[in-house]
Amino acid sequence: MEKPIVAISTPLGKGAISIVRLSGKNSIDLALEFFKPIKKQIIEPRKMILGNFYIEDEKEKCLMVYFKEPYSYTGENMVEFHIHGGSVLTKLLQDKLIEKGARLAEPGEFTKIAFENGKISLDEAEGIIDEINSESEAELKNSLATAGGKIKFLVKDIQEKLKNVLAQIEVTMDYPEEDEFEVVREPVEKVLKETKLKLEDILENTRQKKYILKGINVAIIGKTNVGKSSLLNTLAGEDKAIVTDIEGTTRDLVEAKIDIEGVRFNFIDTAGIRESCDEVEKIGIERSREAMKNADITLFVLDGSKTIDEEDEKILRDLKGPYIIVVNKSDKQRKLKKFENEVEVSAKELYNIKKLKRTLLEKTIGDNIDFKYKVIANERQEEILKNALLFTKEAISKKHESLEIWSLLIKNIWKELGKITGETENEDIISLIFSKFCVGK
Repeated sequence: MEKPIVAISTPLGKGAISIVRLSGKNSIDLALEFFKPIKKQIIEPRKMILGNFYIEDEKEKCLMVYFKEPYSYTGENMVEFHIHGGSVLTKLLQDKLIEKGARLAEPGEFTKIAFENGKISLDEAEGIIDEINSESEAELKNSLATAGGKIKFLVKDIQEKLKNVLAQIEVTMDYPEEDEFEVVREPVEKVLKETKLKLEDILENTRQKKYILKGINVAIIGKTNVGKSSLLNTLAGEDKAIVTDIEGTTRDLVEAKIDIEGVRFNFIDTAGIRESCDEVEKIGIERSREAMKNADITLFVLDGSKTIDEEDEKILRDLKGPYIIVVNKSDKQRKLKKFENEVEVSAKELYNIKKLKRTLLEKTIGDNIDFKYKVIANERQEEILKNALLFTKEAISKKHESLEIWSLLIKNIWKELGKITGETENEDIISLIFSKFCVGK
């Protein structure tokens, strides 16, 4: 009999509760070798039982829940132990189960079994990975939608229509008559054009919204001692960068990820841009210029208590793409001229920081933040959709060819899309996807 798999499903460390998960045909039999209910009772599926887990002469009071197949996460018989938190105790419980016949689960194996048993689709599994790794509200909401299988339904709908036209083509090829060839071309061409539009729509949504999920890159640039590092620390709410009155303190890029109204912004504090003879500082300044080129938006920080000079003017001329002029040190008397595209702040006194954040949102994603947009594809899915779109365009261009060629091209589209739903995926790719999970998931 195949061994059940076991793993710790919660992070190791001190905490109130840890969970050890066991899955396999005889998992309940193995569990009951160690676990005894405090009150004599029948073990009922999906019901928490208070009892003791016996470890040699000692016992650990814990909860056990049994999930009977197929009504479990994996679709197999499953048992979970909810014990007191602590890495030593949790690992000891896991080791005892291994000693008695279980084997340690591989990363993502529980979810892989769930996929193989039809409990989840491949895109739902990928959504679970993204859900675990989410770092902003936007990432989380998209991963929840993906874990819910929304992209699967979009793709399966396309596959279903392709399957129907393939059946029409096959019937026509079995009973070939010249006029029937022409009759079948019109509905097939219509489905192919619809497929093209749907694939383009998903890819366009992916292109437009992807940067919200990965984070919007913001370069904080300006001369030395204008308050760039202070501004980063204020935005982050913690001391990310060293702040001193000495010019050129920041010599390398300092980064901070900040969530603003559910959207992740990746702020990069750069070395002050100026002429320098110091080799280390010169490298930092060059990296600052690179960060400015690669940023989605730039915050150009000026010292409001000083007049603009030639160095400021040069940086202003070099600005490319969207930018906001941040006039810092508003707690001092202003000597700087007014700019059309400016936000006046005081990093020291926290003045207008909320306005700066709001301006960043407006400049990058507009006034309306809508997390309910169509599900976007992850990188693997995006590549598959692009390939399917190429196959679709090729099929449309071959409408005057034989039905045999058309049938082959449409099958290629269907198979490519199956790499998202999991219907045509090969084992190597499936294993790669599930290896991204942690052990115990």
